[in-house]
Amino acid sequence: MAKSKKSRKKKNNSQDSKQNTQDSSQDIPGMQLDNKKYDEKPVMPQNTEKMQKEMEKTKKELDKLKDWIVKKYKFTQALGILPPQSIKIFIEEEEVPKETEKFMHIYMIVPEDKYKEIPKIKKEIIKKVEDIKSDQKIWVQIKTPVDVWENCLDSKFDLTNAIAMSYPLYDEGFLGALRVAEIHKSLVLRKFEKYVVSYVISGSLVRGDAVATSDVDVFVIINDTDVKRMPRVELKERLRRIIYQYVAEASSLAGVKNKLSPQIWLLTDFWEGVKDAQPVYFTSIRDGVPLYDRGTFMPWKALLKMGRLKPSPEAIDMFMRMGDKVVKRSKKTLLSNIFVDIFWGITSPAQALLMLSGLAPPNPKKELIPEFKKHFYDTGMIEKKYVNFLQKVVDTWRDYEHEKIKEISGKKIDKLLKDTEDYLKRLKELRKQIEQKYQKKTIKETYEDVFKLLKTFMESKSKDKILEEFEKKYVKEGKFTRQHLRILKDIIKAREDSKKGNASTKRADEARKNAKILTDALIEYTQRCDLVALDKTKMNLKGKDKTAQLINADGETFMVMGDIIKKVNTKKNKLEDSSLDEIEDAVQNQKSKQNVEINPNVFKLVKKEIGDFEIIL
Repeated sequence: MAKSKKSRKKKNNSQDSKQNTQDSSQDIPGMQLDNKKYDEKPVMPQNTEKMQKEMEKTKKELDKLKDWIVKKYKFTQALGILPPQSIKIFIEEEEVPKETEKFMHIYMIVPEDKYKEIPKIKKEIIKKVEDIKSDQKIWVQIKTPVDVWENCLDSKFDLTNAIAMSYPLYDEGFLGALRVAEIHKSLVLRKFEKYVVSYVISGSLVRGDAVATSDVDVFVIINDTDVKRMPRVELKERLRRIIYQYVAEASSLAGVKNKLSPQIWLLTDFWEGVKDAQPVYFTSIRDGVPLYDRGTFMPWKALLKMGRLKPSPEAIDMFMRMGDKVVKRSKKTLLSNIFVDIFWGITSPAQALLMLSGLAPPNPKKELIPEFKKHFYDTGMIEKKYVNFLQKVVDTWRDYEHEKIKEISGKKIDKLLKDTEDYLKRLKELRKQIEQKYQKKTIKETYEDVFKLLKTFMESKSKDKILEEFEKKYVKEGKFTRQHLRILKDIIKAREDSKKGNASTKRADEARKNAKILTDALIEYTQRCDLVALDKTKMNLKGKDKTAQLINADGETFMVMGDIIKKVNTKKNKLEDSSLDEIEDAVQNQKSKQNVEINPNVFKLVKKEIGDFEIIL
């Protein structure tokens, strides 16, 4: 950890003894140092008008001082006012002059690389304090994060606690992160102190690269050696649940956005990890700083520093075996990454294009290549080499799955990647070809469907004549609207553009959607015409006891009585059995004929069947 705090004390104290301050009896309330009293409210003095004015004046002076310090020393990490009740601890532990016990102590944190500038900075801040001419006596302590962590490593946890609970004048994240960890530690210890062996902070805050929103990494070591009433795993889970419940409460009390990330370890598991040289445990011991320790973590840290924490022979063998397997494992990983990525990167686009052509996605290992070849190569849409490449990728994948391929050279990888790039580029072009084909097909089918309907009731047969007749006889007479005429013209224009190769997906979709409006109207019109034609063929008869319906179509007459269908054969002068299909064929043939004629002999035969009757309109 760079330079030790102890080696710096004499230099700093020589500056401290020269510090000039002014008098004041104002105390800034702070949090209790006792771990079990953080949630107690501090005792406030009587709120007199005089004291309020003094507090407001002091606040303005401190804001001016803070603004000046931060502007002049842009590298400042934090400025805090230490809790008044903690000053005695600093006097005892940090060799702070005893006469400063009633002073306001400002604690300033600067980066470690500014350590040598601390005497100069202190001197300039003292001069600024004198210029302000404040009624408040002020003492300034300037430290680096290393100094704070040295306090922890010297088991001076009360000092770190006081720094964390200082009133923040300015903070880039250090004080807030330390404060939320200290509060969480206090909540945990208050609940089950006898189980906690160590509460350690680590991560970016200790490394010195934390920001205001950095996560605060801590780990708690739980003593499970004397647990008798419950399994160790159950103890760990119960304590973990409670410890995690305190995270939100600690963040709320600290008033910071830093996310606390606690890790819970059982003492026996931690020791096993250390004995087996697990890197995560060695790293935690090396980089962690205890905020609380009952004589367990610090000895480990000292032993690790001395090189006395050594892995067991079994652990050495295990790690050596890992080295033996690294080449084989790396080759296997390389093969897996290459073949998995390339196989799906090649087959998935091919499936997509088949789906674009209206097919269901085929199985990539069995059905893909035959379908791809049938729909794209056999139709002349793609070259043979791309089908061959697809086949090569699928075959290579099969060989990889069956472990026929053990390794691959860099040269082959380069060739495979180059061919893959060329293949994917060609498939993008193929997509455009498929879309153009789809567009032409859509517009053609739409055009043919519309004109097929128009020809069913129009005399003209050519496109131009049909358009002219549709506008003159049907639109102007109100049988169709101007919108229908516009749609018909758009369909004709889309068809002409498609033949010239100017069709687009948007144009095809518009033609299809608009054509539905027109075809619905045309179908409805033809159905109305059919109904009119059918009504002309029908005649309802009512006898004394029976009723019947005569249907005259295509020169033939049918009599329907309920489910009984008879054909009236005037030539043979009798009624013959018939069917609904025969009636429908006759009606269909009648549509093209204008007049409906009926033989008078029909009524004579009907009269024999139902007796005297009358025609009902």
